[in-house]
Parts: sequence; C-alpha cells; structure tokens
Amino acid sequence: MKTPAEKFGGGPIVIAEYNSAWPMMFERERGAVREALGKLVLEIEHIGSTAIPGLPAKPIIDLLVGIRSLAEARSRAVEPLVQLGYVYIPEYEPWLPDELFFRKGVPGPWTHHVHVMEPGNPRWDDHLRFRDYLRMHPATAAAYAELKKTLAQRFRENIGAYRDAKDNFVRDVLARARAADNGATTRP
Repeated sequence: MKTPAEKFGGGPIVIAEYNSAWPMMFERERGAVREALGKLVLEIEHIGSTAIPGLPAKPIIDLLVGIRSLAEARSRAVEPLVQLGYVYIPEYEPWLPDELFFRKGVPGPWTHHVHVMEPGNPRWDDHLRFRDYLRMHPATAAAYAELKKTLAQRFRENIGAYRDAKDNFVRDVLARARAADNGATTRP
C-alpha cells in the first residue's frame, strides 16, 4: 500500500550525518513515554536509522512502543502522548494496520515518531530485524545510506515517493535477516 500523502515537516527531505546525541535523545524520550503511559508499556525500542550507529538519517527519533492490547492503547494512550506534545495520526491506520502512529515537532520538522503496537505484530519483529541486521552489517548500512541520500535528492519533498523507492532495499534486507535468523535457530 502506498504511503499517504504528506510533507516532511514542511520542507525538503534532509538526510543528516549520524549524530552521537541520537541515542541519548531516544533514552530521554523513552523515559517520558514510559512515564506517561505507565503500565500500558511492555517495552520501548529505538528503531529507524537514528538507532544505527554511524548511519546518516532523517533526524527523527523513532520509538517502537510495545503494549499489551491495541484496543486498550487506543482508549488510554492517545491523551497522555498528546500531553507530551505528540500528534496522533489516525489517517495512517489503513497504511499501518494494528498500529497507532504519533509525531512530535509539529508543525515541523518532526523530531520524534512513536509507533504503538503489540509485540506480536509482524511489523514489530521486522523493525527490530532490520535495525539489528544493519547494525551487524556495515557494508549493507553504507549501501542504505547512499540509497537514502540519492533518493532524498531525487524526491526532495515527496516523502511518500522516497519511502516507496526504499521498499525493495528494505524487503531484500529483511529477507537476508530472516534467512540468517532461520540459520541461527536451526544450528545445534
């Protein structure tokens, strides 16, 4: 499914060089989100390109928030996250099934994204698998960085086209990561 039309914070797509402050920014926001959502939260992971040391990225910290029940989160998580400065984007639900998506930094540029889902959602594993594969394979991460820079120049302000153009690369990395996972689990 195609990405909904959107703007990247009201300007061109920016791929920034890696910033060693990104992990600290994640930790600070993880604490705030955990405090705001309390017992709804099972775990919070740093995902996306800012979670991969050395990788250039759109300077947006992505938080993957695992919850027990999406229905419960839908009724109890929106208001606390809004109080932290997030905007709930319900229009993304058809594109991101079984996930609640939030942005911070309105009107832009965005500084944080929060992806709320149950850890049993297949996208949960894909987010972590992709992140971990790039962390362990610097040559693949470097190829991804070059692709992102090229696509940012090509698509300038069209974040949907930028994301769609990365799909084949992401699918290929996920296939390699799954194959590596399967090999690891079948060894004695």
